[in-house]
Amino acid sequence: MSIRGTACVAAMVGLGLALGLGGCGTMMKGRDRIVKTAPHCADQTVQIYFEAESAEITKEGRAVLTAAAAQARPCKVAGIDVLGLSDSTGGADANLDLSKRRAQSVTAALTAAGLPAAEFKLAGAGQAGATTAGGQANPLRRRADIVLHLAPS
Repeated sequence: MSIRGTACVAAMVGLGLALGLGGCGTMMKGRDRIVKTAPHCADQTVQIYFEAESAEITKEGRAVLTAAAAQARPCKVAGIDVLGLSDSTGGADANLDLSKRRAQSVTAALTAAGLPAAEFKLAGAGQAGATTAGGQANPLRRRADIVLHLAPS
């Protein structure tokens, strides 16, 4: 009996099952097959966060973008929307510039990660919406929102 067959028998005994070895062989044949599924090519939205007053992508942000690019590779990329955002610290003009630089950093990182060629639509929102109705700053606005428009190839 093979090692695999012995393991199967041991599993049946351990479970108290009274199955014949024929059933075990059938069970093992199913495990030998590799199941491949078609890639999931639907629109995907990801967000990455930045340090205060920085357009440099963090290690964690780079990992998110690399994973998104890998998931998009087998798909047709119809387009990519990148919206850079900033918090309300600093002046409005500086924050608008910062949000645009964040969008450009994301575009460069996605391209470097091997994302298939696509049309990028970049925008920067600056600090618009960065404070709550009560006047408190929203630090979660230090981010870029990315929408990958994917379709099956």
